[in-house]
Amino acid sequence: MTKADLVANISDKLGLEKNEVQATIETFMEEVKNSLERGENVYLRGFGSFIIKTRAEKTGRNISKNTTIKIPAHNIPAFKPAKVFLEGVKNNVKVN
Repeated sequence: MTKADLVANISDKLGLEKNEVQATIETFMEEVKNSLERGENVYLRGFGSFIIKTRAEKTGRNISKNTTIKIPAHNIPAFKPAKVFLEGVKNNVKVN
């Protein structure tokens, strides 16, 4: 599902204009991104959490030069689904 599909589905279900729904979705995504950039996690009860994970420093390889490089510790955004969400996917999506 793409953002356009999501906008169309919500627009049909709620009877709102597509441009209003798109503006709402884009504002939501912008707010989540801004919160994470400020170091604040976003908790959506029943859906999940957008959190910041810290990756430890590690040693990597530059294959083309055959040298080792140090990858510094850094933060990455991550999504942790709520139990209800996780169980729904487990029970309703067939394993390929």
